[in-house]
Order: sequence, then C-alpha cells, then structure tokens
Amino acid sequence: MQKTSEKQQLLTVRVATWSALHPWPAIGVWAAIIIACIGLGAVTGTNQIQGKDGWVGEQGRAAAIVDAAGLNAPPMEKVLISARSGAFDRGKADAAAADLTRRMRTLAAVSSVDPPIVASKGNSVLVKITMRGSAKEAGTKLPTLLAQTAGTQLAFPSLQIDETGTVSTSQAPGEQLGKDLARGEVITLPVTLLILLVVFGSLLAAGIPMLLALTSVFASMGLYAAASSIFPDAGGAVANVILMMGMAVGVDYSLFYLKRIREESERADGKISPTAAVQIAAATSGRAVVISGLAIVVTMVGLYLAGDAIYSSIATGTILVVLVSAVSSLTVLPALLAKLGIRLTRPSRFLRLRARSHHRADGGFWPALLRPALRRPVTTLAVAVAAMLLLSLPLGAFRLGESGPDTYPRSLPAIANYLKITAAFPAEGYTYVVAVRTDAANASKVVAGLKTMAEDADHDPLFAPRNAMTVRTSTDRTVSTVELSAPYGPNDPRAARTLKLLRNQLVPRVVSGIDRAQYGVTGEIARSVDYVQHQEQQTPWVVGFALLATFAMMVAAFRSVAIAFAGVVLNMLSYTATLGVLVLVFQHHWAEGILGFQSVGFISDRVPLILFVILFGLSMDYQGLRRQPNPRSRAPRHPHQAGHLRRRDHVSRRRHHRRCHHDLRLRQLPFRRPDRNEGNRVRPRPVGHPRRLHRPHHDPPRHHDPPQQPHLVAQSPSPPDLWARA
Repeated sequence: MQKTSEKQQLLTVRVATWSALHPWPAIGVWAAIIIACIGLGAVTGTNQIQGKDGWVGEQGRAAAIVDAAGLNAPPMEKVLISARSGAFDRGKADAAAADLTRRMRTLAAVSSVDPPIVASKGNSVLVKITMRGSAKEAGTKLPTLLAQTAGTQLAFPSLQIDETGTVSTSQAPGEQLGKDLARGEVITLPVTLLILLVVFGSLLAAGIPMLLALTSVFASMGLYAAASSIFPDAGGAVANVILMMGMAVGVDYSLFYLKRIREESERADGKISPTAAVQIAAATSGRAVVISGLAIVVTMVGLYLAGDAIYSSIATGTILVVLVSAVSSLTVLPALLAKLGIRLTRPSRFLRLRARSHHRADGGFWPALLRPALRRPVTTLAVAVAAMLLLSLPLGAFRLGESGPDTYPRSLPAIANYLKITAAFPAEGYTYVVAVRTDAANASKVVAGLKTMAEDADHDPLFAPRNAMTVRTSTDRTVSTVELSAPYGPNDPRAARTLKLLRNQLVPRVVSGIDRAQYGVTGEIARSVDYVQHQEQQTPWVVGFALLATFAMMVAAFRSVAIAFAGVVLNMLSYTATLGVLVLVFQHHWAEGILGFQSVGFISDRVPLILFVILFGLSMDYQGLRRQPNPRSRAPRHPHQAGHLRRRDHVSRRRHHRRCHHDLRLRQLPFRRPDRNEGNRVRPRPVGHPRRLHRPHHDPPRHHDPPQQPHLVAQSPSPPDLWARA
C-alpha cells in the first residue's frame, strides 16, 4: 500500500511539474480538450429517454404488450367550458363548444374532436381533442391549440374556457422546474464568487476556481451528450445536477491547491518559487483530489444497480463531471498557479486579520470552536450522536411517493385546469389499462370478458364510472385493451389495493379457460406503484454497494480500519439526520408559509437514493482535505542520521536506508545557486544536511521559525525568468 501511494503521489507531482514548467502548452491543451468535448456533443446530439426506458415490473410487461400492438393512447387535450360567474348558461356553452370544435378541426395537428360531454351536475361541458403523432411531436404543436382556445374565450367572454391534457400537464411542470433551477443558478454563481472573493481578497484568486469549474462543466456536457447513446438523457434536472456537482467538486479541488500553496508561501516568507509550491501541493492536495474523485465515482456507480434510466443518467453525468474536474485540477490548475505566481500568494486583508487572530492567546474562532472536542472528545461525540439520532426520529413517519398532476403546484395553469376537470369529471383522471394477448381465435371471448369487467367496475366505488367504455383490439386481433378510471391518484392508499384486486382477481377471471394468454395492468397508477416497489427492492443493493465502496476507499486512503469504520458510521448518521429533517420540513405543512412551498405529504421516490450517494461521495472531499499528508511530517533524512530517530519511531536500519534513499531521490530537484546580487534570498542547504527535525522538549516554542525544510526552496527551480513570467 505504501509503494502504491508513493507511485500515485509521484504521478501527480510529475504532471503538476510539467504543467508548471510549461504553462502555455498545458493551458492550450486544456482549451483544445474543452472545444473537442463540446464539438463531440454537438455532432452526436443528445439521445432523450423514451417511455419504455422507465418500464418496470408487471406494468412494464403490460406496456410492452400494448406498445407492440400499436394501441398506445394518443396525445389528448381537454377543454373545460364553465360559467365565469353566476348561473351556467347551457346554450352559450353549447355554442362555445361548437365554435371550439370548428376551430380545432382546421388544425393539421388535430386528429379528431369528440362530441361535447356534459358534467353530471350540469354545470360544465368538456371537449376532448385527439392530436396526431407522438407526445414529443404534439408538444411542439401545443401552442396552436392554445391559440384556438384563446380565440373561443374572446368570442365568449361570459364563459370560463380552460385547456389542459396529457401534453400540457407533462410540459408545464418541466418548464417551471427549468425556470426555478435557472433562477437558483443565477443566485448561486454570484454568491459563490462573492464568498471566494471575501476569502481570497483577490478577484484573480477567486476567479480561478470558478473558471475551472465552469470549463469542466462545459466539457462534461459535451461528453454527456455523446454518452447518452448508451445511457439516454433523462432531461429535466440532470443538466442542473451536472452543474451543481461540477461547481462543488471543481471549486473544492481548486481550493485544495490554493490553500496548500498559500500555506507554503507563508511558511517560506514568500521566498518559495511558484513551481516548488505547486510541487508540494501536488504531493499533498493532488492526492486528496485523486482520492475524492475516485470515491465519488465509485459511489455513483452504485446508482446503476437501481435499474432505472433516470438514475443511470444522473450517475453518468456526475461521473463525467467529477473525472473532468479532477483532471483539470491535476493538469491545467498547476499551470495557472505557476503562471500567476506571487499574485496568488498575497493574502487579502481578511486573511491577514485572520492570521493575526491565530496568534492571540485563545487561538482565534476556529480553535475555540474545536477546543471542546479536543478537551472532552467522548462527551462531544455523545452529544453529536444524540443530536443526529434526534434529527432522525421523523423517519418513523417517512413515506415515499411519486409526483404527478395531482401533486404539482396549483399555480401552474395546466395543473389548475386539470384539477378543475377531474373535479367535474372524475373519470378524466388517472386510469388503469388492462391488456390481454392471446391467439386471434380467442379475441371475441377476450373482448366480451373485458366488457363485462368494465361494466362491473362502473358499480365499484374503487373505480370511477366512465361516460363511454371502449375495448380496443389490434389489427391482427391478438391484443385487446380496456381503460378503467380511478377517482384518486397513485399516492392514495386505495391505489395499491385496487391494483392488487385487478391483478389477482378481476383480470385472471377474464382469461380463465384461455390457453397461452398473457395479461397485465399498466397505466399511470400501475407505473407509480410498481416503480416504488422496484425502488424498495433495489435500494438495499445500492446502499450496500455505497457503504462497502466508501469503506474500502477510506481504508485505502487512510490505512486505518478504525477511521474507515467511524467515517462510514458517521456518514450514515448524517444521512439519516438529513433525511429526517427533509421529512420533518417537507412532508408536513408547518413550514409551507416560511419556505413558500406546498407539501404533498410524502418525499419524492428518487430523493433518498440521490441524496445518499451524493452525501457519501462528497464526504470524502472533507475527510480527504482534513487528512492531507504534510510533506514535513515525513521529512527525508540522510542515511547517516538514522541514529537520531526516537525509540518509538525506530525501524530497522536497512528499511530506513531504503526509504531515505527513495525520498532523497524524489527530492533531487534542480536548483541554481543564487548570485550575490539577488538580495536576501535563502542560501541553498546541502541535501545531506537538513535542518534539525526534532526540537528538544525543553526548548520554548517559537512562532516565527523559518520553514523546517528550507532546502526545498533551494532545490526547487526558481530562475529569474520563471518569476518574470509569473
């Protein structure tokens, strides 16, 4: 393990050294890679996810039967005509329905217009419009239908005319989500830049993490488009997840380097060359970047075990942006840091004030915050664990669900119109689709059985009576389908009970006595119920893989089973506490007015797994940063100084000589002895005569000691032309 770590560390140092010594070629290569990735994505295009990519369980098998027979329901829009105020005028409503029918039939995107339907209470009229083509093609033609509806509204101002449908309800939430995420990005990016500006006190130093993160995101978007041919793009918020993860890891990795370089500059009183500082940062922070990137990638691989196209899409985008961000931090970032040189090591006024606070008697804010944990670690640990367990208590009421038209914000006109229609016409809400495939000779028997089942369902309170019941049969008479309406959504407790009744009793009764019959129940409710059950089955595999992967990565990184076990346990406690807070806030209604949202009474079924893998992956960022190796903690010794080792650090002389010779060989960096006219630059110290490493216990501490290894300054390449370039 030690040899592997040294080779890995040496690779990061070699790459960083080359980039620092050849900054313009490194920057040029990185710019070419970004352009190539964006061009690749533009050429290949993005392969969007299809409906069949989300099929699971029996719903997926039934949907495959319906799709193969060409019996998928076409896109449909619905227009509700009601009174704007006062009593409902049936005559004007019929005239408005006739005008709307005439307008819609002139459109090429409309396949047919059904006769108007009057509500059971007689206070509204419904007109159904069937569109041509697929749902995606119908989405592009939707504005023409909305324009005709608006024209009828102008012609009948005393009536309220509202349009919605399968196309409208699928587009409106996505558009609103895109607007909300875009608004979040507009807020997040400037705030991130402002925080970096306050910390570094320099627009140049604050801009480097932002620049690298954004360029990594652009390159990853191109690679993601090319990878969508294998893992289709789920659309929606996947692009925003890539941006979020790219900004998070990109800024973190850049901060690793900048933090280490500034520390080295402070230790050397500004006399260390940019290249030498970059080499030290590559040997320490570079290792943390590699560990963090691999940890996130390995954890994200677990999402592929979920067997879901959306999870696979998110995992692919996240893995690509993390890898690209890690590569940029190991290659082009050292080039930028070496090129800018001294301008990045000048501390801001904020940092100078913070540095002064570190020399106070109490040590400043952060040491004071850490002092209770150092003085009473057991008590602090017990209090922290108790707090996280307390925050995890709301998980007792944890409930998963899937978003749909009945749970989307009512502020969206399409969703508000959908709720109006389902209130007046309960049969126009969610549906079950029963599909049966058998030989053509049995088609008549199957059709008769489906009609009988649908007629019986009209008298069952678990179903909503339909205005017209139609059994559809494929052209080869091998597949027949019928739709049954439900007066509730997929998150209602009656949904799973009704689906079980259909699958275990009603549909088997239809196909009893028919040989080689294949049947299933699909539809919105069946898809939602089966998907939640599929998630419950696959979640243990994803969680188990993430736990084992995180444990293995931490053991490999820290070489300690105890630290790895403690890290996994604490991460798990953090996850349960975070999920408990989500349940407490978003599954109940007390925080709606504070945060401005409407609770739907459950947590979206995709949130727990995504939260889990992101939390476990990003936790390695902070643990890796906290445990970065200090190059001075294992300073190289001359072989003849082996006798100066303390007894508890004693090793065999042969092993010590081998390690020392190896370390010295790594430290043999070229240097030029400074001239007399170069001012007060530190004179080079011979490699074999390092500074005394261990101060006797009776020596008082000195807060302004020079760096413990000034020979690094002398050995590092610091010619005047390098400083001139910086």
